[in-house]
Amino acid sequence: MEEIVLKKEFITLGQLLQVSGIAASGAQAKIMVKDLAIFVNNQKENRRGRKLFAEDVISIAERQFIVKSGNTQN
Repeated sequence: MEEIVLKKEFITLGQLLQVSGIAASGAQAKIMVKDLAIFVNNQKENRRGRKLFAEDVISIAERQFIVKSGNTQN
């Protein structure tokens, strides 16, 4: 399982596709969200703007990601 570390409170699904290298651009991410079987916490997702928070698990084809909090400030 690959980790995506948050720099803010959340990341969108479209941003995750770009950060992970699955999509080269936002436009490509938009198409991929509609064409690929993407699951967030075991539920099918087709919204590029879906907010992903710490501990969310995303499955795309054979790859799995977990979102981790990058916040070290209290």
